[in-house]
Amino acid sequence: MNNKIVLTRSLLALALLALGVAGGYQLASRKQPAATAAASAGEAERKVLYWYDPMVPTQKFDQPGKSPFMDMQLVPRYADEAQEGGVSVSPQAQQSLGLRLATVEQRGIASSIEVLGTVQLSERDISIVQARASGFVERVYPLAPGDVVVAGAPLVELLLPEWEGAQREYLAVKALQDETLRQAARQRLRLLGMTDAVIAQVEQSGTVQARSTVRLPRAGLLAELMVRPGMTVSAGMSLARVNGLGTVWVEAAVPQAQGPLLRVGQPAELLLPGEATPRRAKISAILPQASAEARTLRVRLELPNPGLRLREGMSLAVRLQSATEQLLLVPSEAVIRTGRRALAYVAEDSGRYRPVELELGQEIDDQLVVRSGLQAGQQVVASAQFLIDSEASLRGLQPTPNAATSSHSTNGVIEAFEGDQLTLNHEPVPALKWPAMTMGFRLAEPALAKGLRTGQRLRFSFMQRGDDYVITGIEPTGPVGPVDPHAGHKAASGASQ
Repeated sequence: MNNKIVLTRSLLALALLALGVAGGYQLASRKQPAATAAASAGEAERKVLYWYDPMVPTQKFDQPGKSPFMDMQLVPRYADEAQEGGVSVSPQAQQSLGLRLATVEQRGIASSIEVLGTVQLSERDISIVQARASGFVERVYPLAPGDVVVAGAPLVELLLPEWEGAQREYLAVKALQDETLRQAARQRLRLLGMTDAVIAQVEQSGTVQARSTVRLPRAGLLAELMVRPGMTVSAGMSLARVNGLGTVWVEAAVPQAQGPLLRVGQPAELLLPGEATPRRAKISAILPQASAEARTLRVRLELPNPGLRLREGMSLAVRLQSATEQLLLVPSEAVIRTGRRALAYVAEDSGRYRPVELELGQEIDDQLVVRSGLQAGQQVVASAQFLIDSEASLRGLQPTPNAATSSHSTNGVIEAFEGDQLTLNHEPVPALKWPAMTMGFRLAEPALAKGLRTGQRLRFSFMQRGDDYVITGIEPTGPVGPVDPHAGHKAASGASQ
């Protein structure tokens, strides 16, 4: 009896289970078309801009289908996604990726360049000692190249036969007491190279002075001695070369990348080994020759040399200082360099990150100077930005172009040019929202102005570099002609915003 009851209950439970499954399937079958229809309606509401292959995101297609590159379906790009203009990262993903932000700062930076300098003798401080007349070297005083000499020190004694004959003639004319003839004979002595002191000695003593002692005109280093006893010398022949030591040059090699920081007159500090107090100087010249092997520029500094402490060939530590400049700084780790451009990802609202193209300056410690592309106070991704960049590349997201590095072209007429400055009456530039106007441009290379004249019609390309607009290409389009009277208002330099 008990077995029958158990069997009956089991059959009843199975029947109820079957009934529930059948009902659930029927209910699901009723709901599925409704859900599919709702999803299709939602998709239809979103506007599709184009279809693309995620593996080749730059290639766009007008119709859905299979990718010609990969065995996969094309993915739609919706209008609302394109308007978002960035990569969205959820808070959970940010935490798992260790995403970190850094703030773009504007700070006053007094940059300095520390290099090694070498002492050289000043090439502006050279004296050449020459023979005033032809003769013979009777004596050379005990001097040698490399000696430090004083002004007025005797160098050589010369026997000058021409002087003897001219002096005898002068004494004979003087005895005639004819002032006109005497002045003429005296002038001849001067033309033969005699000083007033020698002529006065001849007049007072009444005897000829055929021997002359040549003395050094200044103190310094005897760099070269070109005479020896017994030599024959001619008028104008060089006997010695003396290099002054009161002022010396210091030449330093500066890395080419730091060349834009250099200015003539820029202050510098020079520290000699063993000295506690640095010497102060200024850049006197930035030499036009650069080292192709070392990629360096040469700068020259001049400084006094009291006590002759600085000697040729000595090394000094040189620190070149510049004025404080307000610069935008961003951590170096926040910049992605692709070889062709530099990118950073700017944090925006709702966890979105937008790529922007940067123009960079020099590196200061672990930060980079941003010349354009960012603004102070913006936040950029400082870690995990390569993962965000990969996602942006898959989506075909292009960075915001940098207007400062973009090139623009228009037509114009030359009004004036001087040096590397060119004043043009040009047509509008729609990309920059410029009207037609007259303004000044700087030439990237002086050779661009070769063959141009005032009134020349041309088409030119230019770009912004710092605060200047620089012409990078010129193509004459017509002969010299009058300036268009409807060119618009004037602008001294730059452009109206």
